Amino acid sequence: MKQHKKIYFAAGAATLLISAFLLAGCSSNSSSNNADNTANKNFEVATVRWSDWGTTFQNYPNELAKNAGITIKWDTYLNANWPDKSATVLASGKLPDAFIGSNAFTDQQISQNQADFIPLNKYINSTDMPNLTKLLKEQPQLKSMITNPDGKIYSLPKTSPMRPTVANQLFINKKWLDQLGLQMPTTYDEFVNVLEQFKAKIPGAVPYAPSGNVDPTFSYLLPFGVRDGAPGTNDVSIESGKVVWNYNTDNYKTGIAAMHDAYTKGLIDSGTYTENTTQMQNKTLAKNETVGVSAGWTADAVFGANAKDYAALPPLKGPDGKAYVMSDPEHYNESRNEVLVTTHAKNVKAMMKWLDSFYTEDAAIQNFYGQFGVGTQKTSDGYTVLKPTGSNSSDTQAWINSLRDFGPKAWNSVENSKVTYQDTTNGDAVKLQMDAQYKKYALPAYPNVTYSSDELKTLSTISTQLTSYATQQEALWVTKGGVDSDWSAYQKKLKDMGLDKFMKIQQDAYNRYKKSLK
Repeated sequence: MKQHKKIYFAAGAATLLISAFLLAGCSSNSSSNNADNTANKNFEVATVRWSDWGTTFQNYPNELAKNAGITIKWDTYLNANWPDKSATVLASGKLPDAFIGSNAFTDQQISQNQADFIPLNKYINSTDMPNLTKLLKEQPQLKSMITNPDGKIYSLPKTSPMRPTVANQLFINKKWLDQLGLQMPTTYDEFVNVLEQFKAKIPGAVPYAPSGNVDPTFSYLLPFGVRDGAPGTNDVSIESGKVVWNYNTDNYKTGIAAMHDAYTKGLIDSGTYTENTTQMQNKTLAKNETVGVSAGWTADAVFGANAKDYAALPPLKGPDGKAYVMSDPEHYNESRNEVLVTTHAKNVKAMMKWLDSFYTEDAAIQNFYGQFGVGTQKTSDGYTVLKPTGSNSSDTQAWINSLRDFGPKAWNSVENSKVTYQDTTNGDAVKLQMDAQYKKYALPAYPNVTYSSDELKTLSTISTQLTSYATQQEALWVTKGGVDSDWSAYQKKLKDMGLDKFMKIQQDAYNRYKKSLK
């Protein structure tokens, strides 16, 4: 059976951790004594991009560099090549002065190669970095997420503009609802009834199918109060103020039993646990519509040209009478590791002055959509995001013109009202419109905590084993049944595999995080 994408992530993280650990012995500290040399004004900065969108994205950061009195030489790597390239870069001892973008290195890699990066605490003050210092005071969770348990700060954060509270969500074929004279479901029972109607009355219909980008099980289990966070968060969440592992809750067990019932009725795609991402996407993106419900960021991201026939499914009330949404702003909208400064950097103060200039609203909007006059326009009331040019989509246009999802940024969600879009079909605009309707259902997610080096080592092993076993059982229970009869043995095996140790690490990290906010 196909393992979920999150298992690939966990296994990949473990592999990267091992590689990083081996490379740690090769770390070079040769330039650490020159970190505050005041003469250097030229810096080499590396960044990793999803695709080759050219060099236009450098224009605005270079403008900020010019204003700060320095020059930047960019080393741009493609994400597909970066796993191999990163090992070479770390082993070479010839590091750039800084890395920009949280997709460059994982927490594990940074921890195991810490000798290559310098702590930034002494630069984060009202003199050297007034903008960032102000941001951390206004949004203390950002300081918590960049501060290691030992008190050291090795990276800079971001909080992105125009981001929603609600993350991925379910979309339903509104065309089919209208065709069959059905109302939009508002409860889980009504939802199942709609799926049954789709199967019975729409030829070739696949009532519920995965999109390939969002976990299909946790998407289905939302009405049961099972709320999974962003990828890479170890499937930990908060229930009634307590840290829980989603695969080990009563709500999860109840939801899995209900999902099995739907599967036996033919309401859930038979390939959910066996097909790869491409096969799944071939169904949701097919010209001939066969999918009734699937999950994703926006309808166009899931259904492509058929997006007009789909509508956001309102949060469904489950057995407890409550409705839930996927929400994890601290991981989807904020992050650490957006800037790492290496021991090769000279005159770090000058570079930090440049980086601090990223932490303004003007800089955030331009580093997310493009410079004023290119991707955005400053108005008397705020900002306008310009229409894409040529055949570019709004998203591609933003990636061409800016650092987009990566790099340091400062934003307060209350400022979203200042931004308008020339293109009303812009994905961010559409997402925020949906968000306005459903964000009231959002509950706190497990925060973006930090772990010690020892905790990271332990988690890399235990979490992979736990998740691998849990997802194998999940697929078995949904397709074959047996969750109720297997539950006690399942919990015992999780305990034997180290679940208690795993949960202690998560609880300790959560307690540190909460304490740091006081």
